[in-house]
Amino acid sequence: MMSPLALTILIPFIGAALVACAPRPRLASAGVAATTLATLIAAGFLPFGPREAGEYFILDDVNLVFIELNAFVAFTTSLYGATYVANEIAIGRLTPPLSRLYHAMFLAMLGAMNLALAANNIGLLWVGLELATLITVVMVGLYRTPAAIEAAWKYFILGSVGISLAFFGTILVYLAGQTALGEGAPAMTWSLLLAAAPDLDASLLNLAFAFLLIGYGTKVGLAPLHAWLPDAHSEGPTPITAVLSGLLLNVALYALLRFKMIVAAQPRALAPGPFMMALGLATLLFAALMLYQRRDIKRLFAYSSIEHMGLMTFAFGLGGPLVNFAAMLHVTMHGLTKSAIFFAVGHVAQAKGTQRMADIRGLSVSHPALALGLAAGALAIAGLPPFGVFRSEFLILTGAFSSHPWLTILAMLGLLLAFGALLLRLQEMLFGAPSPGARPVAISRAPMILHLALVFVAGLFLPALLSDWLQRAAEVLR
Repeated sequence: MMSPLALTILIPFIGAALVACAPRPRLASAGVAATTLATLIAAGFLPFGPREAGEYFILDDVNLVFIELNAFVAFTTSLYGATYVANEIAIGRLTPPLSRLYHAMFLAMLGAMNLALAANNIGLLWVGLELATLITVVMVGLYRTPAAIEAAWKYFILGSVGISLAFFGTILVYLAGQTALGEGAPAMTWSLLLAAAPDLDASLLNLAFAFLLIGYGTKVGLAPLHAWLPDAHSEGPTPITAVLSGLLLNVALYALLRFKMIVAAQPRALAPGPFMMALGLATLLFAALMLYQRRDIKRLFAYSSIEHMGLMTFAFGLGGPLVNFAAMLHVTMHGLTKSAIFFAVGHVAQAKGTQRMADIRGLSVSHPALALGLAAGALAIAGLPPFGVFRSEFLILTGAFSSHPWLTILAMLGLLLAFGALLLRLQEMLFGAPSPGARPVAISRAPMILHLALVFVAGLFLPALLSDWLQRAAEVLR
């Protein structure tokens, strides 16, 4: 009998093969929902099973958080995606064959992300992320417009460069592991590398982490390696945008964290934390300023994702029990909130027939439900109480202030700048006379409401089970 971990990886790939053969778009949508539900159920058994590490796969409290978030957001996105794709077919932007491609690639991307998250073999981790990258390239160019093809090509080039650098860093870690673990699979096994880290070659680890930080940092969207991300978010189907911001960026950050733990456990190696802090803080400040120049609603929230990935990288670079706990909480809150925002944004763009914020006015009059969802999501991601993002940001900043007060002040400045930009753009879109050209579209409210409700509740009360789980994850991260 297959383990729940194996099922979380295999079910999406099997579902992708079946959905690709679906004769009708509605049947394909139902197949995606059923597959993601089955994956969520399989993932639901993982917290109650043992934490173990094999030659190729691992389950600990760190990747468990990412896998559960993956499974949940993929399921709710599949429900949203069914309505979104039906609208796109109705207005002629997608054809039934392209919709089948979308559904199959969506599930394959979920499988690839779960494969990367569950991998104990650092080569298999790289394969999972590379596969997810290639699948996402196809999804970004799905509409086959010149802008979409250009965005997909840019993503392919920059993503390939980044993943190639990460590959070279992975090889260097393997070479360092050979001195203590010998040739073959043991020197590629993350858990064994971590245990043997004090005996690994420090100079090789230093060089490896430089390549890994640049390579996987490209996939995280850290500045100045972020250029692919706004275009990919803007031109791809909105459900894929939600998964990109809410999940795939997290997977790349997770890969970076795995290698950071190995390097940090070698006392003679350079401390990786300060490099992550510097790059994360620079990314946060850069993205906060760039928010003021955005004119496309999806690009606006793409830069918001860059901002928050910078904050997470800064926090994980700082480390420590409290900050690691807060950063893991922020990973969860950001994933839920940003996907909810894109659920609203996707329907807003369909209803208004544009993504240009200058042409989106009076949402509170023309589409009050979407206006409320967009407003709640934007205020939540801006870090206002009582939403969960406020709790995680507050814990990160208070934990960082005791040891790095000046850096914390810079981080606070970046968050305040981002808050101002989001509030300015939100006000322009919500109020005033409705812009002309609105069209009726079906709206999938449940996924958006569910995500925002969870983030709202998390801001008021963290269940003991979740709190204990995140604390254990923070301890594993050291």
